[in-house]
Amino acid sequence: MTANISIRRLGFFTRLLDETDAAERYRLATAQIAHAERFGFDSAWIAQHHFHESEGGLPAPLVFLSHVAARTPRIRLGTGIVTLPLELPIRVAEDASVFDLMTGGRLELGVGPGGNMTAFAAFGLDSNDRHSLFDHHLDLLRTALANRPLPGGDHLYPANPPLVERIWQATFTVAGARRAGLAGDGLMLSRTQPRAPDALGASLADIQNPMIDAYLEALPKGRAPRILASRTVFVADDHAEAMRLAEKGLIRMRHRLAATGDLASGNLVGDIITAMDVHVGTVDEVVASLRSDDTLRRATDLTMQVHSIDPPHPYILRSIELFAEKVAPALGWSPGRSEGARRVA
Repeated sequence: MTANISIRRLGFFTRLLDETDAAERYRLATAQIAHAERFGFDSAWIAQHHFHESEGGLPAPLVFLSHVAARTPRIRLGTGIVTLPLELPIRVAEDASVFDLMTGGRLELGVGPGGNMTAFAAFGLDSNDRHSLFDHHLDLLRTALANRPLPGGDHLYPANPPLVERIWQATFTVAGARRAGLAGDGLMLSRTQPRAPDALGASLADIQNPMIDAYLEALPKGRAPRILASRTVFVADDHAEAMRLAEKGLIRMRHRLAATGDLASGNLVGDIITAMDVHVGTVDEVVASLRSDDTLRRATDLTMQVHSIDPPHPYILRSIELFAEKVAPALGWSPGRSEGARRVA
């Protein structure tokens, strides 16, 4: 099926995986976000990861975003995600509230239960408790931001009730999507998803459309949906260049292939592109590939990330340019449209 896509808001997502040391990673990611802002992107998102630099290089997302905010006047800045079970939720509320007030309301607060199971042991927690911890911490975070009484009777200072309307929940499951809908939060959909052993050929839309169904059914009446679809997108000036860089980057992901696909075609890079839901190539190739993703027909936000290709910095900048100037307009996006959409919502 070819999706009839009309993206309202365009985002850039980075896991800070440039092949260099931490300080340089932070500098390059800041430059990439500033570049995205110059080309009209509506939002920029960063992930929180503890300990494992090969998974992501940023344990302190709001500290990093404060640095970015001082160097960008407009672009909205989001966490995708804060691993809420590992945090003190009132401290997250305090930091988020201060950051949001100092940036003129630019924060989008994405939270989730987390996917790095070994991190829980380091924090003295059991990863089996992550979902119950997430539920409890999210309730406390929401209570604090909404300026309702906290245990003991105190109230958050500074209170920031509008930020409650900008909470997003990330999930891989229908149950998680329903939970986000019931809360009236935004729904964050991943760039890829694990396939069940009996459904290795399932498309991303096969998995994520039921999640969107559950989210929309649970959403309170009158509440505008916020559905963010993150996608791995790498656009290059020619096909050969795109595939050369894709091969170099994706080959690092081959150890995950057994959990997400198989090598039926005999083409390792081609199989990984399929198994990891990657959109790679020239402008025309990427437009066609994204249009085949039926999930995007229902998304309000499309966020591009170059992971898991992770090309060198200059190619990331060029991909940002091509995506904003050529690909996204072909999918119905135009710079500045999000402001009107936000006022309507």
